[in-house]
Amino acid sequence: MNLRKYPRARLHDCPAQETENTVQKKRLSRKDRIRKSAEALFGQKITEVSAPGGSSRSSLRFHFDDRTVIGTLRPNFRRTHLEAHVLRALAPHTDDIPRCLGVDGDILFQSDVGARRLNTELHACDHATQVNLVAEGVAGILRIQSAAHKTDLHDMMPHLGNNPEWLANLVDGVSVLVPFKDDIPASFDPAATVERLTSTRLQFVKWDCRTGNAAIGDDGRLRWFDFEYAGLRHGAEDLAWLIADESLPLDGPTMDAIVRDALAGTPDGNPDDYMDYLSVYTVFHTLQRLDLILSEARSRGWLKITRVLGKDDVGVHPRFAAHLCRTGAYFAGQSRLTDMLVGHFDSAAQTFDRILETGTA
Repeated sequence: MNLRKYPRARLHDCPAQETENTVQKKRLSRKDRIRKSAEALFGQKITEVSAPGGSSRSSLRFHFDDRTVIGTLRPNFRRTHLEAHVLRALAPHTDDIPRCLGVDGDILFQSDVGARRLNTELHACDHATQVNLVAEGVAGILRIQSAAHKTDLHDMMPHLGNNPEWLANLVDGVSVLVPFKDDIPASFDPAATVERLTSTRLQFVKWDCRTGNAAIGDDGRLRWFDFEYAGLRHGAEDLAWLIADESLPLDGPTMDAIVRDALAGTPDGNPDDYMDYLSVYTVFHTLQRLDLILSEARSRGWLKITRVLGKDDVGVHPRFAAHLCRTGAYFAGQSRLTDMLVGHFDSAAQTFDRILETGTA
């Protein structure tokens, strides 16, 4: 699958052919460049620079005497300006996002929405608090989408993955389940599934709504950030990104209930149809995440949970993989198009359970 069409988490800190010394020089050069730009734009000296997502990520946190600011230097000039435009367009209508503070060429500056990332917060609180935090995250996603209806974003944003080739690749992800059980049942209908996922309703989607892309600020407000891949699609995809985040500790039935409660407060005309679409899309997004986990496990081995959460890395741990497969099994069971895959998801989950039990991870 083309990563530019279906963006995934950064897989490696640097290309294999580059030496560590070369990479370090690039990082320092990038850091100095954004720092100089920030001091010129804000007219203040920076007292400290930190990397909220690790030194290899595109964003840095710049500390001034009176505030912190996030500076982002992305490799794609167009996406930087698209993200800035999105933040500026949404700003008058929602407080669930960062504020764009300025753009200097290919460098975007935005307000700091907080150092307490949702992914780490969820693993440091009890179940009731987890449910409340995720419910607020879901409500925030829907508010952002609602805010976009008050803008012209639907006239100029790119369409995301709404063509037959992209969807066929997405649905073909079902093959990742074959090694865990047997061939995919003949009752699975790829063509009908592609047709179901071909969206006739297009609205703004943030995309990449993993828990690592939300944070809680000093004011206690949870906000979403990283709008680099925003575009137009059905809308349920944003919730699928969240539900199928392997580090999300809530199970399928709980997420189903949270989403249904949130939809009850929206003007959506057919929540049953919405939930069916969401379930099918979540199944195939789950398969994308599972494929990514397996690929990374083969190349890097299993990672520690603390590493995954701290670096907002791919959930390359058998506990996360097993949880992801159980989420996939639940949502597969919610649609006639995917219910024949439940057993395959269950078998995959049991495989990762055995890895945990044997202590080989």
